[in-house]
Parts: sequence; structure tokens; C-alpha cells
Amino acid sequence: MNLAIAHHDSAALARRCDVAGVRTARGEADYEDGAILPLGPWQPLTAHHTQQLQPTALTCDTTLVELVRLPDGPAPVSLDALADPLGDPDAVHLGRAASTAKALTTTPNYRDGRRIGLHVDNWDKLAYHAKHLGRRRLCINLGPGTRYILLGDIDIQAICRTVHPNPENRYPHTDDLRAYVAAGHRLNVYRLRLEPGEGYIAPTELLPHDGSTEDQPEPSTAAFWLGHWPRGVLPTVA
Repeated sequence: MNLAIAHHDSAALARRCDVAGVRTARGEADYEDGAILPLGPWQPLTAHHTQQLQPTALTCDTTLVELVRLPDGPAPVSLDALADPLGDPDAVHLGRAASTAKALTTTPNYRDGRRIGLHVDNWDKLAYHAKHLGRRRLCINLGPGTRYILLGDIDIQAICRTVHPNPENRYPHTDDLRAYVAAGHRLNVYRLRLEPGEGYIAPTELLPHDGSTEDQPEPSTAAFWLGHWPRGVLPTVA
């Protein structure tokens, strides 16, 4: 269940997406030791990349990435209510996160402020065998600046199988991702541009990911929700 991005127009996806390898942070004041970071330079998508990212008949809604925008019509009464009509009455508004401009990655470790790099979420506390069934995250860029979502192309179940001979009783973790990269295994990271009013629905419990404002001159704020949403609940941008 590697990275699959829903899109109708390969050229439109390529215009807002590029790809790079990764590196491990060592001795960098802004980052935890071991954090996985994009390793530039960023490269444009090729026809092979867009073909690899195309969902298949076996791609479940819970593992799909969608690039979305706010629907036309009146704005919701509040951000809390934005996800109300999307099909999951139990969806949870997680709040907002403000990001400074020109940040390679955005998520901090709240204990000491150092950034954690690419990581996997664990809101649902799922074991290895169920990790692909977690809720997806909805993110909307509130601006004022443009931002990115960074997505690894290999899911944490496959990573866990590689670094652990018997993964069945494990709870996949960002430490498994770091061990995978430290052992020399390949990982590509895709960077997808999100203008204000645009966002994503993505399985952040399953895929290595983070936000980014790299090369962007303005800060931005993102709003987040978690829910079990079917594909297609918001208009797409690619």
C-alpha cells in the first residue's frame, strides 16, 4: 500500500508536485538527531512518477491521498463545523498549527521545540496489522502563505516489515522509519503545493509525512481534522 494520490490530470499534478530523496539529521540545532528530512535538490515529476502515484482498483479509501479545496458556497459558521457535512459524524477538529516561513519541515517536538522531520501519526493507537485502517487527516491551508505537504512513498507497514523480522505484534512508530533510512533503504519524498484554501485528505497514520514552507516568503496556518471519510467528499485540485 504505497503512496497513491487521486488525480484526474497528470499534468496538473506534476505542476504542483516534485520529488527528492531523504537524509538523516545529525547535530542540527533545529532538529532531533535521527530526524528524516528531504534531501534536495527537488526534481520535477516524470511520467513514470505520475504512473506510480496513480491509485489502482485495490487502493482503499483509507489509504488514499486526495488534494482538495474548500467547496463553493457560504463559508461554514466556524472551522469546527467545516467537516460536519463530509460524512463522518464523529470527525474531530484537532485545531490549528501556525508555521513560520521558509521551514524545511514544520512539526515540532513540543517538549523542546526541535522539529521531528518526517513522521507517522498515532492518534488511533493502531497495531501493525490495522495501521492502514486509521482515520485520515483533513488539512486546509488558511494562509496567508503557500505551504506543502511532504509524503513518503513507502508506508509504515512495509517499513516495519523491513526493519523487524516479526512485525505482527508491533505498533509502527516514527522510530521504525528512522531505522529504515539509517539502514540505507530507499525512500522518496513527494512535495505537494497547497495554496490558501487548498488542502489534503491523507492517511497520516500510515504514510511518513510532514508540512513544509520551504522557499515560501510568508508564514501560513493549517487547520486539521480526523475522520473516516469516503473519497470524493471535497472538490479536487488535480
